[in-house]
Amino acid sequence: MGTPIHVSNLNAWFGKRQALENISVDVPPNHATAIIGPSGCGKSTFVRCVNRMHETVPDARVDGTVKLGETDVYGNGSSPVEVRRKVGMVFQKPNPFPTMSIYDNVAAGLKLNGVRRRRQLDEVVERSLRQAALWDEVKDELKKKSGASLSGGQQQRLCIARALAVEPEVMLMDEPASALDPISTAKIEDLIFQLKEQYTIVIVTHNMQQAARVAEFTGFFLMGRLIEFGKTETIFTKPHDKRTEDYITGRFG
Repeated sequence: MGTPIHVSNLNAWFGKRQALENISVDVPPNHATAIIGPSGCGKSTFVRCVNRMHETVPDARVDGTVKLGETDVYGNGSSPVEVRRKVGMVFQKPNPFPTMSIYDNVAAGLKLNGVRRRRQLDEVVERSLRQAALWDEVKDELKKKSGASLSGGQQQRLCIARALAVEPEVMLMDEPASALDPISTAKIEDLIFQLKEQYTIVIVTHNMQQAARVAEFTGFFLMGRLIEFGKTETIFTKPHDKRTEDYITGRFG
């Protein structure tokens, strides 16, 4: 099942530049939450702080609290590797491992975690590809074709299958459909609908129609601050903050 994400007083920097300022938000489990806002407003930095990827950038730092359920992500003794097992990440540009087969792409995380039994690997690869709505398209070529030989939309679903294989509790998606055609985009959106029954999903998107279609909750970021967070319907029809309204109606952004 999905896990709630509790964020309080989160600040993030790249060197001297502050990218996030005092972000506090509770992301509910087993729903999709969209993060919207203009370019450079901190959306991607926010999701990268949730799974401790922000600190992989030189000179980057974070303070504040991020909790996944009871797990304090930045607490003493908390391991980034353990955090990333709980939090799957799908990036804007599909990034399958180009030299690996479809099968090995999905199994990569399991093998890193020490899973070696062929039968277990087979079961998880099939389950993950089915969850990612890709199984029927690739099942006859699992070990023959490389992940990079698939179409862009299939590659993105392969990356989702790879993230699902290690059984995370949270799935972060950073503009997962922005590089895809409309048919592939629709497949990714359908997938988000199905996955939120089992996972907590946070999706960064520039596409406000997409946020309205897939997410029950939406957060609007502007210049490193969370301006407003609430039910998507409310954010889009009766926002409390004038800046949210100006962004949604296209006055800027």
